[in-house]
Amino acid sequence: MPLTPDQIAEIEELRSTPRQTLRAVSEGMEKHLYLAHEVLDHGFVRVIDYMGDDAAICQAARVSYGKGTKSVSNDEGLIRYLMRHWHSTPFEMCEIKLHVKLPVFVARQWIRHRTANVNEYSARYSILDREFYIPEPDALAAQSTVNNQGRGEVLGGAEAARVLEILKSDSARSYDHYEEMLSQEGKAGLARELARMNLPANIYTQWYWKVDLHNLFHFLRLRADAHAQFEIRVYAEAIARVVADWVPFAYAAFEDYRMGGETLSAKALDCIRRMLKGEEVTQETSGMSKGEWREFQGVLSE
Repeated sequence: MPLTPDQIAEIEELRSTPRQTLRAVSEGMEKHLYLAHEVLDHGFVRVIDYMGDDAAICQAARVSYGKGTKSVSNDEGLIRYLMRHWHSTPFEMCEIKLHVKLPVFVARQWIRHRTANVNEYSARYSILDREFYIPEPDALAAQSTVNNQGRGEVLGGAEAARVLEILKSDSARSYDHYEEMLSQEGKAGLARELARMNLPANIYTQWYWKVDLHNLFHFLRLRADAHAQFEIRVYAEAIARVVADWVPFAYAAFEDYRMGGETLSAKALDCIRRMLKGEEVTQETSGMSKGEWREFQGVLSE
């Protein structure tokens, strides 16, 4: 179960006592406050707090850019202009604080986004729960033969069953040994900060993660992409659904220009111009490397 009875009771209490405020409120975000959106087998994402909305982005832009935005007559158009021209600071006026429960190996990938404020559950002071991420069979895949950091074909029935049994048994055994080593209930044993080193990377941790909207969009562009690792992608997709309700104009522009758009090099643009003139362009005449040409072909064929 992703949430403990105490957490469920806390959420119900927080949502049962709304307060009046003079600050800007996003009605779309209010429905998400404190609620847990379940991810993977034991994980979740929930909004603890937020600041700003679509109007806050426009307010900041009009103060900052003055006459430069007077030709944009409405908030949605202004936000699309800002996104289209890669203006970042207006989007930094919005912030969100999330409570996330996730496997340690996902957290170590996630923390590479160093533009957020993070406070993680400490296994030096507290004992971690016996909760491990065990993938569904259709998430078990072999190593890709063309991508060193990707997955290939899904494992077959017998092989998938063998891998799942290893994951389950190793996780259970490591936690049994973790408990045996711990000093607790008057028993002399190993310090928590040392006992934790025996735990596998699929054990769950939790953290508070606070980030502004500009850097959150960068996170989502990479982690909600179809090529991202499945386990972090499902977290990014859950967050994206919340953001779409929080700042609908900004998220729509982000989907259009970042998730659905492409950035082309000068060589790629030159190739397109030549193609439009009827010229046949090949990898050899494009000036691109084989890898660049393959990616360019992928953009054109999607």
